[in-house]
Amino acid sequence: MGELRSLAVGGVLLTVWALEAGWARDALSRRLGAEGWVKIYQGAWAVPGARVDLRMRLFARQAAVPRLVVSHRSAAALWRIEVLRDEVVEFTDPAAVARHRGVRVHRLAVPSQDIQVRQGLRVTGVPRTLADLLRGGPRDEALIAVDSALTRRTVRGIRRGPLAQLGAIEDALDAPLLGASRARRWLALADPLCGSPAETVARLRMRDAGLYPESQVTLVTPNGRICRPDFLFRAAGLVVEIEGYAYHGSRDAHRRDIDRFNEVALCPEVRAILRFTAEDVSHHPDRMIARIRNALAHLGS
Repeated sequence: MGELRSLAVGGVLLTVWALEAGWARDALSRRLGAEGWVKIYQGAWAVPGARVDLRMRLFARQAAVPRLVVSHRSAAALWRIEVLRDEVVEFTDPAAVARHRGVRVHRLAVPSQDIQVRQGLRVTGVPRTLADLLRGGPRDEALIAVDSALTRRTVRGIRRGPLAQLGAIEDALDAPLLGASRARRWLALADPLCGSPAETVARLRMRDAGLYPESQVTLVTPNGRICRPDFLFRAAGLVVEIEGYAYHGSRDAHRRDIDRFNEVALCPEVRAILRFTAEDVSHHPDRMIARIRNALAHLGS
């Protein structure tokens, strides 16, 4: 029968592999428990001591059903594209002949050119992943992902460059799939200059309220330093700054942020600055919009 570890692939053991190798079910259950194998889901185990993360859960499912293609939010997480729900186990199954408990499965065609290998998994490429999110919605979550992919970001502590261009996403939306027309309208709202998920949501909330500031405008302080505030209502001289979802992380980072805030205030185009946290944006958008409107009225815009 051999040792169980020799049957594992990528740190994952499927019960069916052990049974096929000659293990009796009762003996297998006892050995799994005695050695401390970690249950991923019914019929799939991680080697003792392993941390069962999203990649391992995806790997186990794909090992059991090879035709599954990692897609949507799961694909975005593997590409280090920011989404609101990055622990969702999500696949596309062109056949979709069976249900997969605990997994979200989409029944869609996936041409071979839309599939790449990422971390040992068959996954939709970046343009197709973004197109799927735009077609499926919701709008804000899809645009968080699009803005993230269009720009340089630090995701889970790793700095990466832009992953896609608008043209490639537009091409991926050419496939005649349900929701493509709405997806194109949403894609027109993307901002390649956006710096964080919180900025994306803030911009959409302002737009929904009929407010259209400029994003990431280049301003120059009297001493020649370049500043790029998140949003500028130029006619009123109002800057709106949005704090990201992650805390600054260190005193030095916090100090740099304060220095930046003070530099922006020195720019001749700026008359007032409003700052909002990610919590303000996500949980109190009406309050944020009201404060912006009040400031614009006070500044005479």
